Amino acid sequence: MLLKPSKAKNARAKRFLVNRDPKIVENGKTALFVRGSTTSQVILDTLKDLYSLRKPDAINFTKKNEIHPFDSETSIEFFARKNDSSLFAVGMHSKKRPHNLILGRTFNYSILDMIELGVERCTTMQEFKAQTCAVGMKPLMVFNGEAFNQNEDLVRLKSILLDFFRGEAADKVSLKGLEYVITVTAGPPGANGETGLVFFRTYTTTLKKSGSRQPRVELEEMGPSLDLRVRRVRAPAEEMWKQAIKMPRELNVVKTKNISRDGLGDKYGRIHVGKQEINKIQTRKVKALKKHLDAKPAKKQKTSDDMADSD
Repeated sequence: MLLKPSKAKNARAKRFLVNRDPKIVENGKTALFVRGSTTSQVILDTLKDLYSLRKPDAINFTKKNEIHPFDSETSIEFFARKNDSSLFAVGMHSKKRPHNLILGRTFNYSILDMIELGVERCTTMQEFKAQTCAVGMKPLMVFNGEAFNQNEDLVRLKSILLDFFRGEAADKVSLKGLEYVITVTAGPPGANGETGLVFFRTYTTTLKKSGSRQPRVELEEMGPSLDLRVRRVRAPAEEMWKQAIKMPRELNVVKTKNISRDGLGDKYGRIHVGKQEINKIQTRKVKALKKHLDAKPAKKQKTSDDMADSD
């Protein structure tokens, strides 16, 4: 079930459709949080806390939906097109796959990739007495463990989590604006070589005096605290992945050698000149500057002894 592209009937509808068109610098990504037909309290708590971290660029579906992304992509692609979103989190529960959480991404309203996680333990924000962060703040994300660079499943999980919580692009972030930290730690692999547990933790930051220019940073856990196990992973198609990571030509600025700009936009150029022979430079013809006058030896003055000899 797909939405047919509609034509704008008025100026307001036209602005809405133009906002959805591809841009050189895309809008912030919106995430969907969807409940499956059967869920558990663990999954509901997990979706609720992840939604709190993702606000305001998030939409929470409170009603049940008959949705199974690994079996049928139609429903999630319909929701993505309808809500103009590129990220989704689906929670469900069954005897075969208890406390099931699916995180994924879409490209051009088609599923790009997704990963299925089992929530083995969940400690909610309400269970921690720490102060929560403000809405819409960018987190500092830390990934601990070599497995995030070696294990293909964890490399995919790292990429999806970074997309989920990175927020809007920013060149600089104030230290005072860094209110919380997300750490993701890869546990040791199982006896048969399967991927180990993944520990998802969230901390608030507190800046305190340190006696130097840089403050001392203290962390206090605020939740959610999740123990996750990787189940199924769907990698993206090669052609779709190439299109998804393709950069517009306008953003690929070709750097010109020896030309730079300052903060005000003024243009500066650097010119490289060969060795200059100052002695051969043509100057004004002044007797005082002539070379033969400088090189001419000074006249010898007569002394009293010389005068006596001459007599």
